[in-house]
Amino acid sequence: MKIYTKKGDKGKTELLGGTKVNKNNIRLECYGTIDELNAFIGNLSDQKIESKHKKTLIKIQNQLFNLGSNISCDNEKTRKILPLISEKDILFLENEIDKIESMLPTLKNFILPSGDKTASKCHIARTVCRRAERNLVNLLHNDQHNTIYISYLNRLSDYLFVLSRDILKFNNAKETFWQKNI
Repeated sequence: MKIYTKKGDKGKTELLGGTKVNKNNIRLECYGTIDELNAFIGNLSDQKIESKHKKTLIKIQNQLFNLGSNISCDNEKTRKILPLISEKDILFLENEIDKIESMLPTLKNFILPSGDKTASKCHIARTVCRRAERNLVNLLHNDQHNTIYISYLNRLSDYLFVLSRDILKFNNAKETFWQKNI
């Protein structure tokens, strides 16, 4: 099978369900940003980080594929057979956040997204996650999707933030605090 089909050469593509749409459709923007987030998380997972974090990131990547396939689907019958994001997945992220935060000093100031190459990659992924969340909110104004997806992305951005802090700690790097009056 060839990787190219030439079907999208005129700026249209087909959703999982058969509807043809323009490639700048909000649904494509939404799952395209989730795909971009997935690639950044893959890059983050490829860094020298603790194996427990790698396992979590791989789980997240699979869940993002599930999320993207649900968003790309415009057919209710097909959507019923796709793996879903559930409350259990949000709870998983919350538990991971709680575990990491219990090992970190209490945050009393805003921190700058910097301090270490790998921690900075967390912040890049976090900002892409926030964009995916905004796109999804926009999509939900026009389409009925499970609002739990917004909760999942919101929690994922929180996870990426605390992961960046944990990576800084693991690498003996310091957090850089925001200084309002510089």
